Parts: sequence; structure tokens; C-alpha cells
Amino acid sequence: MRIQLFSELALLLILSSPDMYSTLLSIAALAIGALAAPGSSHLEARAPRRTTPFMSLIKTSVNCMIMPRDAHTNIGDSEHPGGMKTYCSSSGRYDNSQGKLPDNFWSNIAFASGTSSRGARYAQLTGCIRPETLSRLNPDDGGGQYDSSGGDGGQGNPQGSVCLGYNHYVELVEPAEKRACIKCCDNYDDCPLDKDTSGCPAVIPGNYFNCG
Repeated sequence: MRIQLFSELALLLILSSPDMYSTLLSIAALAIGALAAPGSSHLEARAPRRTTPFMSLIKTSVNCMIMPRDAHTNIGDSEHPGGMKTYCSSSGRYDNSQGKLPDNFWSNIAFASGTSSRGARYAQLTGCIRPETLSRLNPDDGGGQYDSSGGDGGQGNPQGSVCLGYNHYVELVEPAEKRACIKCCDNYDDCPLDKDTSGCPAVIPGNYFNCG
């Protein structure tokens, strides 16, 4: 039950400041204490540049994702300092600095969590998106990847981003395929970073509802 609570309440990601990080860790600790009592070869390779970290959560009804900060921007072109921003569902936003995902952004979404074949925890979100509903995206963009552990020195993209309660995360947004996915992992190998041009199903196997 402890793992499930972390998955449902404090899932994923990305820090906006040390003070916010401390606050989130305190909330997560309180929650745990209470419980104890397809063809995407056109994807752009991840750029080596970084930006300021953000914070996000994940579950089917409360979810946030890293997206381009500026309107009509390809994922690959957003991967520079200041080029990315957190966008959240209505119930997922906790700070006015975060953008809002349209209520119909996800057309189908699946949440899964558990223990991998390596014996490590993971949680993931997979599904279909309506990229035309979010002005940050170009619907014909092949997409790209954000993560916590890749790039120069393994500092992540955005740099310094982490998965709250886990060691790693990987996120792909594929507007042209109408598809997106995020996975949060304890084990580095459960969040592979070397398939960033292969598409969501190759990086994060799961339910994609025949997106497209």
C-alpha cells in the first residue's frame, strides 16, 4: 500500500526550487506516515542543452508534463535553457507558474505501477493526446524526449530534474503520432534513455489505445 500511495499522490517529477522540494518531500513523508499508521523514426534526438527544473505529478486524473514554453514549438527546439515549462491537468496544478493542460488533452490514458523484472519500483502513464488542443505543440512534430538522467554528465533535461520518490524518469511527447508517455523508475535501466528516436512503445511499453 505504501508504494501505491506514492504512485497515486506524489508520483513524478520535477523540482522548481529547494524550498518547494522540501515542501513536497514533507507532504510525501506525511502521506507515507499516515499510510503506515509504432513507426517514430522521425523523432528528433535529444539535445544536450538544459533548462531550469520544474515540478510535476502523475496519475490518470492528476498529471503534469514537461512541454515547450513557447507556442508552436517542436519538442527538440524547446530543449534549451528556459525553453521548457510544466503543464498540468486542472487538478494537478499547484502553482500559478505552471501552465494548464486542456481538459481534453488526453483522449485515452492508462496508469500502471508495480515492480519491474529487475525488482525495482516503477510507475508510468501512457496514452493518446490531442496535440491541437495545446498551443505549445506543433501537431505535425515528430516529437522528442525529456528525462532526468541523460545528457552531459547525466544531469537530465531539464537539468537537475528528478522524479519525486524515485531515482529516474523519462518522458516522450509525440504530437504527430498523437501519443505521449512518462515513466518513473528506481532502476536506471527501467527508464531507458537510448531509444529517444524510437517512440513511446519502444521506451515505455504499455497501453496506447491504437493512437493516431
